[in-house]
Amino acid sequence: MAAAPPPAPPRILLAGDAHGRLHQLFKRVKSVNQSTGPFNALLCVGQFFSPEVGEEDSPPGDFADYLEGRAAVPIPTYFTGDYGPTAPRLLSKAAADARGFAPGGIQICPNLFWLRGSALFNLHGLSVAYLSGKRGLGGPGCYSQDDVDALRALAEEPGIVDLFLTYPLVHFIILLNIYESGVVNGADTSKVPPQVLEPQGYDPVVAELVTEIKPRYHIAGTKGVFYSREPYVNDSSLHVTRFIGLANVGNKEKQKFIHAISPTPASTMSSADIHARPPNATLSPYVAPAKSVPVEDTPKRPAENTDLQYWRYDVKRQRQGQNDGSLLCFKFTSSGSCPRGSNCNFKHDEEAREHCQRNVCFEFLNKGKCGKGPECRFAHSLTEEAAVRDAKPRSDRRPVESSCWFCLSSPDVESHLVISIGDGYYCALAKGPLVPEHVLVIPVEHFPTTITMPAEPEAELRRYKNALGKYFEKQGKAAVYFEWVSQQSRHANLQAVPVPLSKAASVEKIFHLAAKRLGFELSVVNPDGDANQGRELLRSQYDSKSGLFYVELPDGTLLLHMLGSREKFPAQFGREVLAGLLSMADRADWRNCKLSKEEEIKMVDDFKQGFREFDPAE
Repeated sequence: MAAAPPPAPPRILLAGDAHGRLHQLFKRVKSVNQSTGPFNALLCVGQFFSPEVGEEDSPPGDFADYLEGRAAVPIPTYFTGDYGPTAPRLLSKAAADARGFAPGGIQICPNLFWLRGSALFNLHGLSVAYLSGKRGLGGPGCYSQDDVDALRALAEEPGIVDLFLTYPLVHFIILLNIYESGVVNGADTSKVPPQVLEPQGYDPVVAELVTEIKPRYHIAGTKGVFYSREPYVNDSSLHVTRFIGLANVGNKEKQKFIHAISPTPASTMSSADIHARPPNATLSPYVAPAKSVPVEDTPKRPAENTDLQYWRYDVKRQRQGQNDGSLLCFKFTSSGSCPRGSNCNFKHDEEAREHCQRNVCFEFLNKGKCGKGPECRFAHSLTEEAAVRDAKPRSDRRPVESSCWFCLSSPDVESHLVISIGDGYYCALAKGPLVPEHVLVIPVEHFPTTITMPAEPEAELRRYKNALGKYFEKQGKAAVYFEWVSQQSRHANLQAVPVPLSKAASVEKIFHLAAKRLGFELSVVNPDGDANQGRELLRSQYDSKSGLFYVELPDGTLLLHMLGSREKFPAQFGREVLAGLLSMADRADWRNCKLSKEEEIKMVDDFKQGFREFDPAE
């Protein structure tokens, strides 16, 4: 049977400064899409909004028609920058409504997305980086040092960026000596528009970033002309970069303001194709390129196309092993049913089930005693009167909630995702995880945070983390742990996401940058990097009343943010930051990542096979 042909490369439209002329832009896009399309997306650089001052409460230019639904954006459109007198007011509202990171754009209206700040995201397989803003003193329309630092951190990662979007057209040719032949480092200057040769608007920071990132395509605007330069060879890299500058929408000189490209994603190309040098390739046009970063000869492989993602599971201890049938099945005792049926290694006792319904402690039923002492909130007697007397009031008990995704007796439990069950904790693969081995470490009891768990389960948590660390290390990866706790938290889950060892050193930097971008700081709990000591410090300081977010880095350092009483914190912050680090922005939202139950079962079986030698519950 013949192999299926590779998917067609995405088809992308590029546009220059719109200056608020959205009706004219989208009319042209619609026409091009109908005649030579379909196209997957439109990327707009330069000044998107009108430079004119509008009425106080009205959206700028033609924007109101799209914002209020009188007109439709024809294809997914992404724009950079918040330029124009009325743009900041409009975009600040959109930013306020957005939660957390949005590397792939904040939605303004259907099919229209604002690329804020700087980031790297995946667009139909293409790796797209952007710097949204121009050089200035700060404020609307200007990029920040954090935006630049974030891109520099991304430039240090392996892999090739397909497209780099910036506001200004980089003025590089004038910086080089023009020889008598009319060639600059091999580039023909005879047909270069004079606007391109003017030094006004030159941004040395963008020039440095381009030499560091080494994109395959650099797209920019602001000069009012169309200019497609010959491809040039990057310093310390074998692939070439193509520069495309675009004119303003509706310019009187009829300069080209819309351009189509269809690049094959670098992540799917062979090494030979990546390194192919066109016959008209020139040397780099930059006089003093920034420090070179070693680039791998082979392009980064795409992330496994396994649609998975996030949380929701429970089940209890069905540990495979020797048992004489005297121990109770937690699942049956607490819920009245067990998915293993007659194959269960534990006892299904109806009388024990009735006692459990009267809030008798399961450990007392199973062993005849309870090791939790006064901390236990359930009854330790088989008589109904004593059970009522001994049990704590409902307001004091930690209930096992029937609607909780993580409680072991809940009917919502997805027990097929569980990979290991201990006495105080169990591990499950995330439902639709960020990466295939995204693990949740979950308390068996209904606790709102792992920080407040008793000492005995805390010791078991350390054993699970040690086991996961060894398992991931065998695959050339390191674990990043994070937990978010809010006043609405019901059942704790500590998330463990493995990252390649090559990216482990960048985790701290990207979390600090992400926090700063959202307006808060992460403090270091344990400067010495002792993760166990860090958790003990956290446990001793936490008052159980405040919200918090903490992340444990691969080197053991804990970064912490304590939430204010009215602070709104993005629930997916940890996942979104790691999605950016791993260039998986399209997987930042767990709802975009789903598998069938059969696929989930296979994923769990595969994980168990590799984890078995490290599993502390075995």
